[in-house]
Amino acid sequence: MEEMIKVAVDAMGGDYAPSEAIKGAVAAVKEKDNVEVYLVGKQEILERELASCTYPKERIHIVGASEVIETGEPPVAAIRGKKNSSIVVGMKLVRQGEADAFVSAGSSGAILVGGTTIVGRIKGVERAPLAPLIPTKDGVSLLIDCGANVDARASHLVQFARMGSIYMEHVMGVKNPRVGIVNIGVEEEKGNALVKETYPLLKECKDINFIGSIEAREIPAGAADVIVSEAFVGNVILKLYEGLGATLISKIKGSMMSSFRSKMGALLVKPAMKKTLKSFDASQYGGAPLLGLKGLVVKCHGNSKETEFKNAIIQCISFKEQRISQRIGENLVAVQEKKEEI
Repeated sequence: MEEMIKVAVDAMGGDYAPSEAIKGAVAAVKEKDNVEVYLVGKQEILERELASCTYPKERIHIVGASEVIETGEPPVAAIRGKKNSSIVVGMKLVRQGEADAFVSAGSSGAILVGGTTIVGRIKGVERAPLAPLIPTKDGVSLLIDCGANVDARASHLVQFARMGSIYMEHVMGVKNPRVGIVNIGVEEEKGNALVKETYPLLKECKDINFIGSIEAREIPAGAADVIVSEAFVGNVILKLYEGLGATLISKIKGSMMSSFRSKMGALLVKPAMKKTLKSFDASQYGGAPLLGLKGLVVKCHGNSKETEFKNAIIQCISFKEQRISQRIGENLVAVQEKKEEI
């Protein structure tokens, strides 16, 4: 019998709360038989929204939380002051073992603070990075970190590389994933102080497949499976990626509708074009996991809708089944033991 994966979902977080989170939860339990969802939020509102949905009643539950952390609130104060918020209540479910994962499209700052202070980091993890999957020419790459640690140190980036490798190999099935560090050139002597310090440390790591520096223009071509950077650079890459992708899709669609001839051509290429454009739709990859925690926390975009919530919930199944948190912990223990032997 398949193990039932329990996912807590912050139903009050995001631009379209709670309707899209609820739709995503319903879609997830309909698609997967081994997932159970705990919708966390204001009970009366969630009950009213769920009343119009058809779903297996035994696999979606409501967990009451009377408060909501708004995007503009100071994260630390919000986590400390709003003990009955949907984010805090949901993360406590993970900490107490009542849920295997927590998914939210709410305040990024509160999720990062809550993940570290409530769920807690794995022993030996210095910082927990956000690691979204981004589409590339031949599949996806993991961008780590994209927003959690703006002032990272070299030792943090080395851990990011190790955690990213474990995730890509065991969740995405990429054997011996290629690890690259974002730089302004491929030469080893190039880069800022952080990159110059980190590069030789990554070269010494025998447990990862480090391929050296990669430039940002190489990322869409799939030059590396794990793209390592500190959060400032990673977030700029992610936001530019999303904005450029949306603009190109809009321009392509506009050009196809610009004349009768182009409309006729659009009909012929529509099936192939639809498949291609879908591969660059970030919503199909779920959210960004906050790696290095004792349990799984996944951050979705604030404007997430049903599809992204559904895929984020399903993403949690692979994470749990592949024991990613345990693998990261085991890897760090092994690395520490080797250091002590030297």
